[in-house]
Amino acid sequence: MCRKSVADSIRAPLDSGFMKKNAEVERWFAEKKLPNEKPIRRLREILLAADPRISDYIKYGSLLFGYEGDLVSLVQARKKNINLMFNNGARIPGNFPHLEGNGPNARFMRFADEAEVNARAAELTRVAKAWCELKAPRGA
Repeated sequence: MCRKSVADSIRAPLDSGFMKKNAEVERWFAEKKLPNEKPIRRLREILLAADPRISDYIKYGSLLFGYEGDLVSLVQARKKNINLMFNNGARIPGNFPHLEGNGPNARFMRFADEAEVNARAAELTRVAKAWCELKAPRGA
């Protein structure tokens, strides 16, 4: 019997029933009519598949993902490229080569297109898992 790998799960299509449904987020997509909707939906798919504790929501008019606090927000959503801001990215333990920034808090990850999103799926998954472990209640 063939078992699904983590990579297979990361590549699960949107209509596979694998992804959590959020009506608020779907309304946001419908209202925004973003030129880069397909790669943003792919990012969403990757982040939600990374850890069952991750959820997506709309806050301050933007798409966010988090667990026990905001992990990452989509910024400048109307631009052709995709820009993610990890508000407390400096606190996330681990080595993530595509997280940019050297300030005390925020880190950024930028993508030119869906191919770049797919190429960094494993790194995004590691970032999300590291965040969840960082924020998980101790002794749980």
